[in-house]
Amino acid sequence: MMKKKLNIGMIGYGFMARTHSNAWRRVDNFFDLEYTPVLKTVCGLVKEEAQAFADRWGYESVETDWRKVVEDKNIDLIEVCVPNNFHAVIAIAAAKAGKMVICEKPLALNVAQALEMTEAVEAAGVPNIASFNYRRIPAVTLAKNIIDSGKLGKIFHYRANFLQDWTISADVPQGGMATWRLDAKAAGSGVTGDLLAHCIDLALWQNGSISSVNAMTETFVKERKNVESGKMESVGIDDACTFFCRFDNGSLGNFEATRYARGHKALFTFEINGENGSIAWDLHDLQRLSFFDHNDSGLTRGWRSIHVTDGDHPYMSKWWVPGLSIGYEHSFVHQAADFLESLSTGKATCPTFRDGLETQKVCDAVLDSAKTGQWVNL
Repeated sequence: MMKKKLNIGMIGYGFMARTHSNAWRRVDNFFDLEYTPVLKTVCGLVKEEAQAFADRWGYESVETDWRKVVEDKNIDLIEVCVPNNFHAVIAIAAAKAGKMVICEKPLALNVAQALEMTEAVEAAGVPNIASFNYRRIPAVTLAKNIIDSGKLGKIFHYRANFLQDWTISADVPQGGMATWRLDAKAAGSGVTGDLLAHCIDLALWQNGSISSVNAMTETFVKERKNVESGKMESVGIDDACTFFCRFDNGSLGNFEATRYARGHKALFTFEINGENGSIAWDLHDLQRLSFFDHNDSGLTRGWRSIHVTDGDHPYMSKWWVPGLSIGYEHSFVHQAADFLESLSTGKATCPTFRDGLETQKVCDAVLDSAKTGQWVNL
Protein backbone atom coordinates (compact mmCIF):
# COMPACT_ATOMS: atom_id res chain seq x y z
CA MET A 1 0.00 0.00 0.00
CA MET A 2 1.31 3.42 -0.95
CA LYS A 3 1.28 5.53 2.18
CA LYS A 4 0.31 9.18 2.33
CA LYS A 5 3.06 11.51 3.49
CA LEU A 6 2.76 13.91 6.42
CA ASN A 7 5.45 16.58 6.16
CA ILE A 8 6.54 17.88 9.58
CA GLY A 9 7.97 21.27 10.49
CA MET A 10 9.62 21.13 13.92
CA ILE A 11 9.94 24.48 15.70
CA GLY A 12 12.67 24.02 18.30
CA TYR A 13 15.59 21.64 18.76
CA GLY A 14 15.75 21.11 22.51
CA PHE A 15 14.75 18.21 24.75
CA MET A 16 11.10 18.05 23.70
CA ALA A 17 11.97 18.34 20.02
CA ARG A 18 14.14 15.25 20.51
CA THR A 19 11.30 13.25 22.06
CA HIS A 20 8.91 14.17 19.25
CA SER A 21 11.49 13.59 16.50
CA ASN A 22 12.31 10.17 17.93
CA ALA A 23 8.60 9.33 17.95
CA TRP A 24 8.11 10.25 14.30
CA ARG A 25 11.16 8.19 13.32
CA ARG A 26 10.01 5.07 15.19
CA VAL A 27 6.25 5.05 14.67
CA ASP A 28 6.37 3.47 11.19
CA ASN A 29 8.46 0.58 12.50
CA PHE A 30 5.81 -0.59 14.94
CA PHE A 31 2.40 0.71 13.81
CA ASP A 32 0.58 -0.04 10.55
CA LEU A 33 -0.80 3.32 9.47
CA GLU A 34 -2.11 4.98 6.33
CA TYR A 35 0.16 7.99 6.81
CA THR A 36 3.93 8.09 7.11
CA PRO A 37 5.74 11.03 8.76
CA VAL A 38 8.44 12.92 6.88
CA LEU A 39 10.87 15.05 8.90
CA LYS A 40 10.89 17.98 6.51
CA THR A 41 12.24 21.06 8.33
CA VAL A 42 13.62 21.89 11.76
CA CYS A 43 13.72 25.51 12.88
CA GLY A 44 15.86 27.09 15.59
CA LEU A 45 17.60 30.32 16.52
CA VAL A 46 21.18 29.15 15.89
CA LYS A 47 21.59 27.75 12.40
CA GLU A 48 24.63 25.61 13.23
CA GLU A 49 22.83 23.98 16.14
CA ALA A 50 19.69 23.47 14.08
CA GLN A 51 21.81 21.86 11.34
CA ALA A 52 23.43 19.52 13.85
CA PHE A 53 19.95 18.55 15.07
CA ALA A 54 18.79 18.00 11.48
CA ASP A 55 21.80 15.81 10.71
CA ARG A 56 21.22 13.67 13.80
CA TRP A 57 17.48 13.17 13.34
CA GLY A 58 17.20 13.19 9.57
CA TYR A 59 15.44 16.48 8.78
CA GLU A 60 15.69 17.47 5.14
CA SER A 61 16.22 21.21 5.70
CA VAL A 62 16.95 23.86 8.31
CA GLU A 63 15.37 27.25 8.95
CA THR A 64 15.94 30.00 11.52
CA ASP A 65 12.65 31.88 10.99
CA TRP A 66 9.60 29.95 12.16
CA ARG A 67 7.33 32.11 9.99
CA LYS A 68 8.93 30.68 6.86
CA VAL A 69 8.21 27.14 8.08
CA VAL A 70 4.59 28.04 8.78
CA GLU A 71 4.25 29.60 5.33
CA ASP A 72 5.91 26.67 3.53
CA LYS A 73 3.26 24.99 1.36
CA ASN A 74 5.16 21.69 1.63
CA ILE A 75 4.64 21.51 5.40
CA ASP A 76 1.49 19.79 6.71
CA LEU A 77 2.08 19.76 10.47
CA ILE A 78 3.74 22.30 12.75
CA GLU A 79 5.26 20.97 15.99
CA VAL A 80 5.66 23.67 18.65
CA CYS A 81 8.53 22.62 20.95
CA VAL A 82 9.82 25.99 22.15
CA PRO A 83 9.48 28.02 25.38
CA ASN A 84 5.91 28.73 26.48
CA ASN A 85 5.90 32.42 25.53
CA PHE A 86 6.15 31.45 21.83
CA HIS A 87 3.38 28.83 21.85
CA ALA A 88 0.46 31.12 21.08
CA VAL A 89 1.96 33.20 18.27
CA ILE A 90 3.31 30.15 16.41
CA ALA A 91 0.26 27.93 16.89
CA ILE A 92 -2.19 30.64 15.86
CA ALA A 93 -0.16 31.52 12.76
CA ALA A 94 0.08 27.82 11.86
CA ALA A 95 -3.68 27.35 12.21
CA LYS A 96 -4.40 30.39 10.06
CA ALA A 97 -2.05 28.93 7.43
CA GLY A 98 -4.11 25.73 7.47
CA LYS A 99 -1.46 23.63 9.20
CA MET A 100 -2.12 20.89 11.71
CA VAL A 101 -0.59 21.75 15.08
CA ILE A 102 0.93 19.78 17.95
CA CYS A 103 1.97 21.98 20.87
CA GLU A 104 3.97 21.07 23.93
CA LYS A 105 2.47 21.69 27.35
CA PRO A 106 1.44 23.85 29.02
CA LEU A 107 -0.61 25.12 26.11
CA ALA A 108 0.11 28.79 26.84
CA LEU A 109 1.19 31.37 29.40
CA ASN A 110 -2.40 31.87 30.56
CA VAL A 111 -6.06 31.16 29.82
CA ALA A 112 -6.48 34.14 27.48
CA GLN A 113 -3.71 32.86 25.20
CA ALA A 114 -4.92 29.25 25.43
CA LEU A 115 -8.43 30.31 24.45
CA GLU A 116 -7.14 32.26 21.45
CA MET A 117 -5.12 29.24 20.35
CA THR A 118 -8.10 26.92 20.77
CA GLU A 119 -10.40 29.20 18.82
CA ALA A 120 -7.79 29.49 16.05
CA VAL A 121 -7.41 25.75 15.45
CA GLU A 122 -11.16 25.17 15.73
CA ALA A 123 -11.97 28.02 13.31
CA ALA A 124 -9.42 26.62 10.85
CA GLY A 125 -10.69 23.06 11.35
CA VAL A 126 -7.15 21.68 11.64
CA PRO A 127 -6.22 18.59 13.69
CA ASN A 128 -4.46 19.57 16.90
CA ILE A 129 -2.95 18.06 20.07
CA ALA A 130 -1.85 19.51 23.38
CA SER A 131 1.07 17.19 24.08
CA PHE A 132 0.40 15.61 27.47
CA ASN A 133 2.33 12.41 26.81
CA TYR A 134 1.72 10.60 30.11
CA ARG A 135 -1.82 9.70 29.04
CA ARG A 136 -0.26 7.25 26.61
CA ILE A 137 1.89 5.25 28.98
CA PRO A 138 0.13 1.85 28.83
CA ALA A 139 -0.32 1.55 32.61
CA VAL A 140 -1.89 5.02 32.77
CA THR A 141 -4.22 4.22 29.87
CA LEU A 142 -5.15 0.96 31.59
CA ALA A 143 -5.98 2.92 34.75
CA LYS A 144 -8.33 5.10 32.70
CA ASN A 145 -9.98 2.01 31.21
CA ILE A 146 -10.51 0.48 34.66
CA ILE A 147 -12.04 3.71 35.97
CA ASP A 148 -14.36 3.97 32.96
CA SER A 149 -15.48 0.36 33.48
CA GLY A 150 -16.94 1.41 36.84
CA LYS A 151 -14.85 -1.13 38.70
CA LEU A 152 -13.78 1.42 41.34
CA GLY A 153 -17.34 2.57 41.97
CA LYS A 154 -17.90 6.07 43.33
CA ILE A 155 -14.63 8.00 43.51
CA PHE A 156 -13.73 9.63 46.83
CA HIS A 157 -10.13 10.80 46.48
CA TYR A 158 -7.63 11.76 43.78
CA ARG A 159 -4.07 12.61 44.83
CA ALA A 160 -1.00 13.29 42.73
CA ASN A 161 2.49 14.71 43.04
CA PHE A 162 5.41 15.58 40.78
CA LEU A 163 8.69 16.16 42.62
CA GLN A 164 12.09 17.32 41.38
CA ASP A 165 15.21 18.84 42.96
CA TRP A 166 17.17 20.51 40.16
CA THR A 167 16.74 24.16 41.21
CA ILE A 168 17.69 23.97 44.88
CA SER A 169 21.01 25.74 44.38
CA ALA A 170 20.76 29.54 44.31
CA ASP A 171 23.52 29.47 41.68
CA VAL A 172 21.17 28.05 39.04
CA PRO A 173 20.46 31.02 36.73
CA GLN A 174 17.24 32.01 34.99
CA GLY A 175 16.56 32.83 31.35
CA GLY A 176 18.37 31.81 28.21
CA MET A 177 17.94 28.62 26.23
CA ALA A 178 18.82 26.27 29.09
CA THR A 179 17.01 27.69 32.12
CA TRP A 180 14.06 29.55 30.60
CA ARG A 181 11.74 27.52 32.84
CA LEU A 182 12.87 29.69 35.76
CA ASP A 183 12.07 32.93 33.93
CA ALA A 184 8.44 34.01 34.38
CA LYS A 185 8.47 35.96 31.10
CA ALA A 186 9.27 32.78 29.15
CA ALA A 187 7.54 30.14 31.25
CA GLY A 188 4.52 31.98 32.65
CA SER A 189 4.70 29.99 35.87
CA GLY A 190 7.00 27.55 37.59
CA VAL A 191 6.05 24.08 38.75
CA THR A 192 2.34 24.80 38.27
CA GLY A 193 2.56 24.99 34.49
CA ASP A 194 5.55 22.71 34.10
CA LEU A 195 4.78 19.82 36.45
CA LEU A 196 1.29 20.18 37.90
CA ALA A 197 -0.11 20.63 34.38
CA HIS A 198 0.68 16.95 33.78
CA CYS A 199 -1.03 15.95 37.04
CA ILE A 200 -4.06 18.11 36.28
CA ASP A 201 -4.43 16.80 32.73
CA LEU A 202 -4.50 13.20 33.97
CA ALA A 203 -6.92 14.10 36.76
CA LEU A 204 -9.36 15.80 34.38
CA TRP A 205 -9.11 12.86 31.98
CA GLN A 206 -9.52 10.18 34.62
CA ASN A 207 -11.82 11.86 37.16
CA GLY A 208 -13.66 14.66 35.38
CA SER A 209 -13.89 18.41 35.87
CA ILE A 210 -12.54 20.32 38.86
CA SER A 211 -15.02 22.78 40.38
CA SER A 212 -12.88 24.72 42.89
CA VAL A 213 -9.29 24.98 44.15
CA ASN A 214 -7.41 26.26 47.18
CA ALA A 215 -3.66 26.65 46.71
CA MET A 216 -0.41 27.89 48.17
CA THR A 217 2.90 28.48 46.40
CA GLU A 218 6.40 29.42 47.45
CA THR A 219 9.47 30.84 45.73
CA PHE A 220 12.38 29.74 47.89
CA VAL A 221 15.13 31.59 46.02
CA LYS A 222 13.93 35.15 45.50
CA GLU A 223 16.67 36.37 43.15
CA ARG A 224 18.73 34.64 40.46
CA LYS A 225 21.21 35.85 37.88
CA ASN A 226 19.64 36.32 34.46
CA VAL A 227 21.69 34.61 31.76
CA GLU A 228 20.96 37.26 29.16
CA SER A 229 21.39 40.44 31.23
CA GLY A 230 24.03 39.09 33.62
CA LYS A 231 22.21 40.85 36.46
CA MET A 232 20.53 39.55 39.59
CA GLU A 233 16.78 39.75 39.02
CA SER A 234 13.69 38.84 41.01
CA VAL A 235 12.35 35.33 40.44
CA GLY A 236 8.72 35.39 39.33
CA ILE A 237 7.94 31.67 39.09
CA ASP A 238 6.69 29.29 41.78
CA ASP A 239 9.27 26.80 43.07
CA ALA A 240 6.63 24.75 44.87
CA CYS A 241 2.85 24.48 44.79
CA THR A 242 0.32 22.53 46.81
CA PHE A 243 -3.42 22.69 46.22
CA PHE A 244 -6.63 21.06 47.30
CA CYS A 245 -9.64 20.80 45.04
CA ARG A 246 -13.18 19.55 44.65
CA PHE A 247 -14.23 17.62 41.57
CA ASP A 248 -17.67 17.83 39.99
CA ASN A 249 -18.25 14.17 40.89
CA GLY A 250 -17.97 15.01 44.58
CA SER A 251 -14.47 13.63 45.16
CA LEU A 252 -11.62 15.53 46.79
CA GLY A 253 -8.19 16.16 45.27
CA ASN A 254 -4.75 16.80 46.73
CA PHE A 255 -1.88 17.88 44.45
CA GLU A 256 1.75 18.81 45.08
CA ALA A 257 4.66 19.81 42.87
CA THR A 258 8.10 21.11 43.76
CA ARG A 259 11.63 21.44 42.44
CA TYR A 260 12.95 21.39 46.01
CA ALA A 261 12.48 17.73 46.96
CA ARG A 262 16.07 16.60 47.44
CA GLY A 263 16.64 13.13 46.01
CA HIS A 264 13.80 13.26 43.47
CA LYS A 265 14.54 13.83 39.79
CA ALA A 266 11.07 13.06 38.46
CA LEU A 267 8.82 11.42 41.05
CA PHE A 268 5.36 11.50 39.45
CA THR A 269 2.59 9.50 41.11
CA PHE A 270 -1.18 9.38 41.34
CA GLU A 271 -3.62 7.39 43.47
CA ILE A 272 -7.39 7.15 43.10
CA ASN A 273 -9.60 5.76 45.87
CA GLY A 274 -13.11 4.57 45.09
CA GLU A 275 -15.94 2.80 46.88
CA ASN A 276 -14.95 -0.61 45.51
CA GLY A 277 -11.27 -0.27 44.79
CA SER A 278 -8.16 1.86 44.33
CA ILE A 279 -5.52 2.45 41.69
CA ALA A 280 -1.96 3.81 42.07
CA TRP A 281 0.86 4.52 39.60
CA ASP A 282 4.47 5.69 39.85
CA LEU A 283 6.55 7.00 36.94
CA HIS A 284 9.67 5.38 38.42
CA ASP A 285 8.02 1.98 37.83
CA LEU A 286 5.96 3.09 34.88
CA GLN A 287 5.12 -0.32 33.44
CA ARG A 288 3.34 -1.36 36.68
CA LEU A 289 -0.14 -0.43 37.86
CA SER A 290 -1.10 -1.08 41.48
CA PHE A 291 -4.72 -2.16 41.90
CA PHE A 292 -6.84 -2.98 44.94
CA ASP A 293 -10.21 -4.69 44.43
CA HIS A 294 -12.42 -4.83 47.54
CA ASN A 295 -14.57 -7.48 45.84
CA ASP A 296 -11.74 -10.01 46.13
CA SER A 297 -12.10 -12.75 48.72
CA GLY A 298 -11.19 -11.61 52.21
CA LEU A 299 -8.48 -14.26 52.49
CA THR A 300 -6.61 -12.96 49.43
CA ARG A 301 -7.74 -9.33 49.35
CA GLY A 302 -4.84 -6.90 48.94
CA TRP A 303 -2.97 -4.67 46.55
CA ARG A 304 -1.85 -6.42 43.37
CA SER A 305 0.88 -5.26 41.00
CA ILE A 306 -0.12 -5.53 37.33
CA HIS A 307 2.86 -5.75 34.99
CA VAL A 308 1.44 -3.89 32.00
CA THR A 309 3.33 -5.66 29.21
CA ASP A 310 0.80 -8.17 27.89
CA GLY A 311 -0.59 -8.00 24.37
CA ASP A 312 -4.06 -7.32 25.82
CA HIS A 313 -2.83 -4.16 27.55
CA PRO A 314 -3.08 -0.76 25.81
CA TYR A 315 -0.56 -0.33 22.97
CA MET A 316 1.53 -3.35 24.05
CA SER A 317 0.58 -5.62 21.14
CA LYS A 318 2.68 -3.32 18.92
CA TRP A 319 5.91 -3.87 20.85
CA TRP A 320 7.74 -6.92 22.18
CA VAL A 321 6.57 -10.13 23.81
CA PRO A 322 4.72 -10.22 27.18
CA GLY A 323 7.00 -9.44 30.10
CA LEU A 324 9.31 -7.06 28.26
CA SER A 325 8.96 -3.42 29.28
CA ILE A 326 8.83 -0.17 27.34
CA GLY A 327 9.55 3.31 28.70
CA TYR A 328 9.10 7.07 28.65
CA GLU A 329 9.92 7.61 24.97
CA HIS A 330 7.18 5.24 23.87
CA SER A 331 4.44 7.54 25.16
CA PHE A 332 5.41 9.96 22.39
CA VAL A 333 5.45 7.16 19.80
CA HIS A 334 1.90 6.28 20.89
CA GLN A 335 0.89 9.93 20.53
CA ALA A 336 2.32 10.00 17.01
CA ALA A 337 0.52 6.76 16.14
CA ASP A 338 -2.80 7.96 17.51
CA PHE A 339 -2.46 11.26 15.64
CA LEU A 340 -1.67 9.55 12.34
CA GLU A 341 -4.56 7.14 12.88
CA SER A 342 -6.91 10.07 13.51
CA LEU A 343 -6.05 11.51 10.09
CA SER A 344 -7.49 8.34 8.58
CA THR A 345 -10.57 8.12 10.79
CA GLY A 346 -11.36 11.82 11.06
CA LYS A 347 -11.82 11.44 14.82
CA ALA A 348 -9.92 13.97 16.93
CA THR A 349 -6.96 12.78 19.00
CA CYS A 350 -7.17 13.84 22.64
CA PRO A 351 -6.01 15.87 24.41
CA THR A 352 -6.93 18.57 21.91
CA PHE A 353 -6.25 22.26 22.42
CA ARG A 354 -9.73 22.42 23.96
CA ASP A 355 -8.61 19.89 26.57
CA GLY A 356 -5.37 21.81 27.08
CA LEU A 357 -7.46 24.95 27.68
CA GLU A 358 -9.31 23.18 30.52
CA THR A 359 -5.98 22.31 32.17
CA GLN A 360 -4.84 25.92 31.71
CA LYS A 361 -7.99 27.13 33.48
CA VAL A 362 -7.14 25.01 36.51
CA CYS A 363 -3.50 26.20 36.49
CA ASP A 364 -4.60 29.84 36.40
CA ALA A 365 -7.13 29.24 39.18
CA VAL A 366 -4.45 27.59 41.31
CA LEU A 367 -2.12 30.59 40.89
CA ASP A 368 -4.98 33.01 41.59
CA SER A 369 -5.87 31.12 44.77
CA ALA A 370 -2.26 31.15 45.95
CA LYS A 371 -2.13 34.94 45.51
CA THR A 372 -5.40 35.65 47.32
CA GLY A 373 -5.36 32.85 49.89
CA GLN A 374 -8.96 32.09 48.95
CA TRP A 375 -10.87 29.28 47.28
CA VAL A 376 -11.33 29.95 43.56
CA ASN A 377 -14.29 28.53 41.65
CA LEU A 378 -13.89 27.38 38.06
